[in-house]
Amino acid sequence: MKSILFLLLGLVSIAPQESMANANERPNIVLAISDDQSFPHASAYGCKGVSTPSFDEIAAAGVLFHNAYAGSPGCSPSRASLLTGRYPWQLEQAGTHASSFPSKYAVYPELLKQAGYWVGYTGKPWGPGNFKASGRTENPAGPGFNSKTEKSPFSGISNKDYAGNFQDFLSKRPDGRPFCFWYGAHEPHRGFEYGAGLKSGKSLDDAEVPAFLPDHPVVQSDMLDYYLEIEHFDLHLGRIIQILKDAGEFENTLIVVTSDNGMAFPRAKANCFEYGIHVPMAISWPSVLEGNQQSEALVSFVDLAPTFLQAAGLDIHPQMTGISLIGHMQGAALERDAVYSSRERHSSSRYMNWTYPQRAMRSGDYLLIHNFKPDRWPAGDPVKLNADGSMGPAHGGYHDIDACPSLTFLIKSRHDRKWGPYLNWSVDKRGEWQLFNVKDDPECMRELIKSPRVKRIRERMVADMNEFLKSTDDPRMYENGDVWESYIRYSRIRKFPMPPAQIPE
Repeated sequence: MKSILFLLLGLVSIAPQESMANANERPNIVLAISDDQSFPHASAYGCKGVSTPSFDEIAAAGVLFHNAYAGSPGCSPSRASLLTGRYPWQLEQAGTHASSFPSKYAVYPELLKQAGYWVGYTGKPWGPGNFKASGRTENPAGPGFNSKTEKSPFSGISNKDYAGNFQDFLSKRPDGRPFCFWYGAHEPHRGFEYGAGLKSGKSLDDAEVPAFLPDHPVVQSDMLDYYLEIEHFDLHLGRIIQILKDAGEFENTLIVVTSDNGMAFPRAKANCFEYGIHVPMAISWPSVLEGNQQSEALVSFVDLAPTFLQAAGLDIHPQMTGISLIGHMQGAALERDAVYSSRERHSSSRYMNWTYPQRAMRSGDYLLIHNFKPDRWPAGDPVKLNADGSMGPAHGGYHDIDACPSLTFLIKSRHDRKWGPYLNWSVDKRGEWQLFNVKDDPECMRELIKSPRVKRIRERMVADMNEFLKSTDDPRMYENGDVWESYIRYSRIRKFPMPPAQIPE
């Protein structure tokens, strides 16, 4: 089993870059990316509540990654990180949510297009944001193919026929051209049709509720609806795989299946905890990679663009921070001690549209988080203003948590002796530094930052994180850190009372 080699091999020769592809046999590249799916939620990982045979097929045909990390716990900066091979703090406006995307940053679809690839996307590309504001003429993911539609099985699911649009994309490909396609599902992004999971035949017993959420029927049903939408993403992935096989292209197609960030539940998405940044990932390329591999290596979204470029026989762009994964997938150990994620602004959730800046570092079994503004509320100010300037309802300002039945239950149950603490875990202010052993505590519930048992680990990780952020020119490490507050937000902006805002009863 290759997983043993990944742990034991230190030096394995990597095929020269030019041998990855030649002018006549360059591989096709397909990225399949769901919208808001946390790492455990695929059947290949042992999650019993969700069935993902297509994801599992890609894993069986290639490599199943157990420690893949998104660039950010929010879609727009995370997708920008994937496209550029750079960490979000290296991307100016593109490193925050719903802003612009400076054209000076190279993106892999455009580089492949310049090299002769036929490029396109369906569904959700980079966004939300305004790519035209920075002088780009098309979405960084490429031109869209979205004309094919189908009847939605439930109201929360898009009517886009993703697989049909992929077929349309292929039908328009010039003869002999390799292709690069972005399949960006809108699922399992909120909102869900409440009860759809139960209607589809799932049972509340199927829901695997993480420890930071109440194991209550309301939340269980919400989880089932989330599972159902993952299965819709996987259904179209399966159809795309079959189209590739029918066209004789599957063997020479590099397929990456992942998600942009974690699930849209309290204390997951928009947080640098495990359920916000640790994502599923499987990669296949049957003509080059052996199947049934398992990797425990730490990999990052910044690695995907370099991987695609090397597979296509191109030089890795000098702007890119990440490394190609091809050598690792062929048996070489990955020379890396840590991966990083970050967030700034997510939704409009605070006074003056302020951010909640975080940086996260995963190293070994530990996750370190730096909350640069611990005086701010992590999920949003507790109360917002109505359109007429009056105070809104209690606990109505948590817009860094997507509106959902689970959040409503937490707010309604905040005075309940059993369920009350769950809201606090999601919305209360946090210390400047947080540390968790994610091997023993993947839900990040047991804070270790003050534990004397991990003093050396904490000191090493803090020093390493600070050094890495400085070496990669993170503004938060210098005097211009608040530049993030100045970037234009092109989505809705809400109004909040001037701090200090207190949590209401």
